[in-house]
Amino acid sequence: MIFTSGLSVPEGPVCLPDKSWLCVEMGAGRGCVTHVSADGKTKRVVAQTGRPNGLAVDRAGNIWVAESSEPALLRLRLDGTCEVFLKDCNGLPFMFPNDLCFGPDGLLYLTDSGIYVEDFAPGGQIRPDYALAQTDGRVYQINTQTREIAMVDRGIRFTNGIAIGPERNLYVNETLTGFVYRYELRGGQVGRRQYFGDVVDPHAAPGYKGPDGMKFGLDGHLYVTVYGQQDVTVLGPTGSVVRRMRTLGKNPTNVAFGLPPENKIYVTEVELGQIEVHDVDTAGLPLYS
Repeated sequence: MIFTSGLSVPEGPVCLPDKSWLCVEMGAGRGCVTHVSADGKTKRVVAQTGRPNGLAVDRAGNIWVAESSEPALLRLRLDGTCEVFLKDCNGLPFMFPNDLCFGPDGLLYLTDSGIYVEDFAPGGQIRPDYALAQTDGRVYQINTQTREIAMVDRGIRFTNGIAIGPERNLYVNETLTGFVYRYELRGGQVGRRQYFGDVVDPHAAPGYKGPDGMKFGLDGHLYVTVYGQQDVTVLGPTGSVVRRMRTLGKNPTNVAFGLPPENKIYVTEVELGQIEVHDVDTAGLPLYS
């Protein structure tokens, strides 16, 4: 089923308490955060920011935006009020803020793909030698009350999706390898990177493919959009592939669960410029806000 269409390179779906949605449109000339009505029929631009990527909403209604054009973390309100919150980590400039989520410790976790957008996808097209791209993907931990920021990992080959699991640990994926990693979170301390799973289908056709946005279900399964592979790959609690859910378009970018009691995932997809809806066997794991 298609929830809404006519979007320009959509990403970052977030369901609001009234069952309306936010997403970003990354397309050239669009570059905005968009609000979609609960029935999917009407859309309005909240703010044009350049090339927004990931979104997260806190309990106060602030919309946190990973902005990749002029790399920054933005704080946005539904009325369009926007401020640049951070542009660097203690003097090290952001390169490609990608996705973000809140943790059980109340801190915001942000991925940075470690290469400038125009260097990785000049003119909006992924470079043909993407496998050779020099990336220094990073993971940041941010206190949104004090603006304190710390780098908790780096050297990842295009850091992308990020999520908190049912055991309250942090999960991050690496697009150029297909890997998903896990980090133990204990009292605001982030443990070392651990391999968790691989979402790339060894039988898939050659070409650019890799994990993008991801979310956990209440059943403990991790739903990972795999760009270029035309599916949402589901990993079980041990990291093994449980299921591959084929999407209508070949380039899904992110996923979010609808609000209970519906057991559905909403998937942003850029080839066809839409948000798809797929039935699943679980509700989503509640997000930290």
